[in-house]
Amino acid sequence: MTGRSGTIAIATLFVLAGACAAAWADDDTPKRTLSSQKVPELIIGSKESNYTVNKKDFELIAGQGYRWKITSKGDFEYKFMTDLFRNVWVDQIVIDDLEVHMDGGPAWLEFDDAGTIMVEFHTVRPGHYTWSVPDLKDKGVAGTITIKQAR
Repeated sequence: MTGRSGTIAIATLFVLAGACAAAWADDDTPKRTLSSQKVPELIIGSKESNYTVNKKDFELIAGQGYRWKITSKGDFEYKFMTDLFRNVWVDQIVIDDLEVHMDGGPAWLEFDDAGTIMVEFHTVRPGHYTWSVPDLKDKGVAGTITIKQAR
């Protein structure tokens, strides 16, 4: 291709490339970032009800670093369990500015009193995971964590 037809062909390629890029930008698949992201805080219990949960379902992306605050505000002892911890790389757990560094995930987090535990981790595998306070699962203290593949 030479001359005018070559110019038209190149211009057409640029237009198509721009259209593809715009379509990809509209894709709702999340993108990974270099900085850790905050997972919306999970609050279990309240002054009104020990069975209240502020959010049940969470969506994350694979290969991303996260910080997740899990807070107890009820009068019960909560044993927070999730299969997520066996499928992520746990960087550290922070309780009252004290850090626990680990080589593997915790079996569960236990709240004997009201307070917050922050777990910092990197997602490894896409999949569907669950979380719950097993003794209160039938009262609705349970939910899901979905890790999507990033693009």
